[in-house]
Amino acid sequence: MARTTTMTVRISGALSEFVASNVGETGSYENVSEYVRDLIRRDKERAEDEGFERLKAELQLAFSAPESAYRLLTANDVIARNRR
Repeated sequence: MARTTTMTVRISGALSEFVASNVGETGSYENVSEYVRDLIRRDKERAEDEGFERLKAELQLAFSAPESAYRLLTANDVIARNRR
């Protein structure tokens, strides 16, 4: 079951005005909480997309490497390499 956490964030000046312009009758969000949750979801998605792009780049390098660049590794070799 998901845990709910209440957080307090203080903003002022231009940031506060910007948030206010995006909330309520004139904005895209009904309330600040909805706006913040959407920002967090988008940031999470961006981070996941960046991770996927890094993985794709690594795989492209691996698949484009010549056969001579490969060497046989055991599961223990991989585990030891990842502990460093």
